[in-house]
Amino acid sequence: MVTSETRPLPNSRTESDGSAVVRALSYNIRSLRDDEDALARVIRACRPDLVFIQEAPRFFRWRKHAARLAAKSELVMLGGGATAAGPLLLCSLRATVERTEDVLLPLTPGLHRRGFATAVVRFGRARVGLLSCHLSLQSDERYAQAGVLLDRLAAMDVPYAIAAGDINDRPDGRGFRRLAAGLQDCWAVSPWGAEYTSTPADPHQRIDAIFATQGIEVLGCGVPRGLPGVAEADLRAATDHLPVLAALRIPPPADRTPRRPDAPGPTLRGADGARRRQGPKPRP
Repeated sequence: MVTSETRPLPNSRTESDGSAVVRALSYNIRSLRDDEDALARVIRACRPDLVFIQEAPRFFRWRKHAARLAAKSELVMLGGGATAAGPLLLCSLRATVERTEDVLLPLTPGLHRRGFATAVVRFGRARVGLLSCHLSLQSDERYAQAGVLLDRLAAMDVPYAIAAGDINDRPDGRGFRRLAAGLQDCWAVSPWGAEYTSTPADPHQRIDAIFATQGIEVLGCGVPRGLPGVAEADLRAATDHLPVLAALRIPPPADRTPRRPDAPGPTLRGADGARRRQGPKPRP
């Protein structure tokens, strides 16, 4: 097992300049087929603001099962689940939600349906897009899905974004390298904790990862082995993957100049698709 230095991982906080330090957790939970209480204990001990889940329950009463896990983990459901073919997003009450969208990817006959759970949230003034994914086991399809993921992030109209999930590929694989070429591979940027995510009983490969767009500062990322409250027995009992935890600093909006009361407002898109600019506010 490859491990990095065991420096403390920063806690969540809001900085004086408006930037937000958040903890993001990625976890393949194997449809809650293992020890759900152990899984919830691991998630709680990581104290995440955001959880990117893969293999969430997808069948009978799946929302009830997902909501139960969120409650046990002291979080709330954000988006995804069966409507995204498995990826799910959870968040703490610290996040203000702007929007969510579940995306189904093209179905390849004979292979599992894949999708993305996406959202845009704010932590104070810091705004960020989120995407949870579980890419294909088939190499060519996985490489294509990595490209779709990058396109989806670019189309979210956010200054910063985080994508995380089960990549089903090692860092030297084509799909993983395609993502790492366009995003920051958070473990590679600032390794913390342990590296390998599969399997809990015999960690020998890193196939789960957290990625961030440029501008987000990676303060540490890795498998939270040794983190206070994370028991080795729980990691083995919770599911067939190990979680990845990252501390990330999201900058505030770049433009802090207040707009004059008589200045034109932002450009809006009308129902007919045409762009229009709001006129100045009337003077009192």
